[in-house]
Amino acid sequence: MNNSPFNKEIIDKKIKELRIADPGKASIRVIVALVNLVEEETGAKYVRMEMGVPGLPPARVGVEAEIEALKKGVAAIYPMVDGIKPLKEEASRFAKNFLNIDVSAKGCIPTVGSMQGTYAAFMAAANVKEGKDTTLFIDPGFPVQKQQMMVLGQKYETFDVFHFRGEKLRPKLEEYLSKGNICSIVYSSPNNPSWICFNEEELQVIGELADKYDLIIMEDLAYFGMDFRQDFSKPGEPPYQPTVAKYTDNYILFISSSKIFSYAGQRCALMIISDSLYKRDYPALQKRFGGTDFGSTITLRLLYALSSGTSHSGQYAMAAMLKAANEGHFNFIEDIKEYGEKAREMKRLFLENGFDIVYKNDLGKPIADGFYFTILYPGMTGNQLVANLLYYGVSAIALDNTGSNEEGIRACVSFVQREQFGDLEHRLKLFNAHFSGKD
Repeated sequence: MNNSPFNKEIIDKKIKELRIADPGKASIRVIVALVNLVEEETGAKYVRMEMGVPGLPPARVGVEAEIEALKKGVAAIYPMVDGIKPLKEEASRFAKNFLNIDVSAKGCIPTVGSMQGTYAAFMAAANVKEGKDTTLFIDPGFPVQKQQMMVLGQKYETFDVFHFRGEKLRPKLEEYLSKGNICSIVYSSPNNPSWICFNEEELQVIGELADKYDLIIMEDLAYFGMDFRQDFSKPGEPPYQPTVAKYTDNYILFISSSKIFSYAGQRCALMIISDSLYKRDYPALQKRFGGTDFGSTITLRLLYALSSGTSHSGQYAMAAMLKAANEGHFNFIEDIKEYGEKAREMKRLFLENGFDIVYKNDLGKPIADGFYFTILYPGMTGNQLVANLLYYGVSAIALDNTGSNEEGIRACVSFVQREQFGDLEHRLKLFNAHFSGKD
């Protein structure tokens, strides 16, 4: 690596300081810590693709609404655990306008980011029926959800969906569900990190199996509407964001303000529980948590115990953003198209310098350009690629961190600035020259 633009000795020193056994296998937060230390000592900036941090300004309508709420003194008052009325009502409208589903305001519950929402939902779902204590992840997926499972001490199973799309999905799911121990299925669509998007036929299969085996589907919509191959921006008009909620009532949806509204810092998201699941009584759940119905257990037992509610002013911000979107004054899809445009340019730079895309196709169609994409370098494992790129000023995480069986890395476009594209191109050329034997 004699042509590396970064000082190898400094990087190795920081790896040793952090006691990182293998940088290629490091978690997101460990890579973040390592790169921070190297940047601090060298003064040089990495092209940072390791963490899904929004790279756009927060939605102005949210900022103004939150400032106004703070001026009115809401910071001095505990919010209701199940959310303020304006947010719940606008969330119900948003579900109708952008998903074309009917769900009451009661089932629209704010959480401290989708992370808290999934944590509470995992806890509840694993206790609804005796013998059903295992969650099934349709991977690849968000690595921290597995960490939540570890902290909770709960069981999970997982498979990489890459080779089981379309008509192959049903038998693959039945392979797991027929055991009788699965309490819930978790996935994201658009997917983090592959960026595949389940189509209506696949969602119908998932919904039908949820009913057949009486389990809960947890659909993570962190990247709501970000399949830019279609325009989901018009409230009340098709096309709508695809969702399993059209095919089953056994669902919980998670909609975050972090990516679609660039409002990550205030940690405000929505857990949307179907009306029938919300009011359903589970004797085992009552025995474990002392609640009544599923929805009340989530709010008055679990969320109350976890944080006693979500930021009061943050809820007013999200209510205002949803209201503006519902009324057509705020085209949040148009604002976040920048991610797709950056992904297209970054993919080009990688492809021109010896790399290839891992997840290229989405049921025979080219994968969309969005918040994430996946790349490989011939002859290297994903772990090796992560480690080697660190010496060239590019940071990412390996795909095996996400539950993928493919070799490669996840590239997040959000934190990469357009003015860094020149640096990225130069570093990739140096990388390719060294590892292709051309330098």
